[in-house]
Amino acid sequence: MVRWALGRDFGWLWGAYAVSAFGTRLAFDAFPLIAVLVLHAGPAEVAALAAVGPAVGALLAVPLGPWVEFRRKRPVMITADLVRCAVLLSVPVAYWLGGLGVGQLLLVSTVVAAADISFTAASGAFLKSLLPPEQLLAANGRFESTSWTATMLCPPLGGAAIGLFGPVVTVMADAVSYLLSAAGLRAVRAREPAPARVTAARAERLRVGDLLAGWRHLFAHPVLRPLFLNAALVNGLIMAASPPLAVLMLGPLGFAPWQYALAFAVPCVGGLIGSRLAPRLVARYGRRRVLLGTGVLRACWSLGLAFVGPGVGGLVLVMAVELGLIACAGVFNPVLATTRLELTPTDRVARTLSAWSVGTKASVAALTALWGGLAAVAGPRTAIALAGALLLATPLLLLAVQRAETAAGQAAAEVTEAA
Repeated sequence: MVRWALGRDFGWLWGAYAVSAFGTRLAFDAFPLIAVLVLHAGPAEVAALAAVGPAVGALLAVPLGPWVEFRRKRPVMITADLVRCAVLLSVPVAYWLGGLGVGQLLLVSTVVAAADISFTAASGAFLKSLLPPEQLLAANGRFESTSWTATMLCPPLGGAAIGLFGPVVTVMADAVSYLLSAAGLRAVRAREPAPARVTAARAERLRVGDLLAGWRHLFAHPVLRPLFLNAALVNGLIMAASPPLAVLMLGPLGFAPWQYALAFAVPCVGGLIGSRLAPRLVARYGRRRVLLGTGVLRACWSLGLAFVGPGVGGLVLVMAVELGLIACAGVFNPVLATTRLELTPTDRVARTLSAWSVGTKASVAALTALWGGLAAVAGPRTAIALAGALLLATPLLLLAVQRAETAAGQAAAEVTEAA
């Protein structure tokens, strides 16, 4: 395996990502638990907390893409971390003062969602300026492996911490993680290239032209367009099947909560393995073959969840399906992230990543709401089966990627021959 020394500055960036990822996973489902255990909220309020805050945050983030594009990215990332830290700390403060309400949780959720998207847009652009192109895949693989490690380890620890120390302790830990992330980013010493200059005339167009520049780039690019649509549909359908699966496993099938948590925590080791294998696989088989191959494979697993039954056999089936899905995603995601950076001009990275995040989050929210209604009418197993069946059709979008890259290769060969 080829190993790259990614440098001290990347080490600080990676450390900042890791500490915030672990803090976020530690606080997984903290707001719904607080709403239920502390505020005695009903199902409608909990559902609104899960959907409305992130959806409104994504909407508010739409104009932030151009704003981020024309500013230095590291200060934007530090600011996003500090904003998330401050708003999250308001939750335990209000709890201790006896003034916490669902409205505040909604507001905090909205601000955090908008800051998340802004941070993601800025961090992608910053990474592209920090490392040469040949090191981007290794860097994205490390981010991916860190994310899956946090997903595997932190939710059980967060649940134990809530049981021992109360419902707001993981929110405090999440807030502190953003403060530590900001400190890590502050330690990066690399000089960031100056952002694109904005003239007075162009500033007037920021509200119209630059607001849509990221979307235009996504939908005009022959490779990024099908990749974006594929990611939005696959992520949306996978997440849409999660609530019906939880209802099925924790209800009629009689699984205990710890068994349900175990069924999704253990397979995350597949994401850790896949993300570490991604650079090796690309070096051996090429980026396009790995991207298309794992993109197809990750869509082939979810249908198996419709056949889950009670007992040990059902638990093993869920683990096996999730392990296969997550291992494929662990390879696919860093290759996709690298491809997206390589195919996006430097002066458009933040706007493109912002548009991508907003689009995928909107897809997840819409499909989750739709599948909730479907599960209520037709039953959770039917909803899970339909999501799995539709996922089998999503690789058709990847055929457009193959055709576009083949055409681009032929055009380049013709230019070379003509020269």
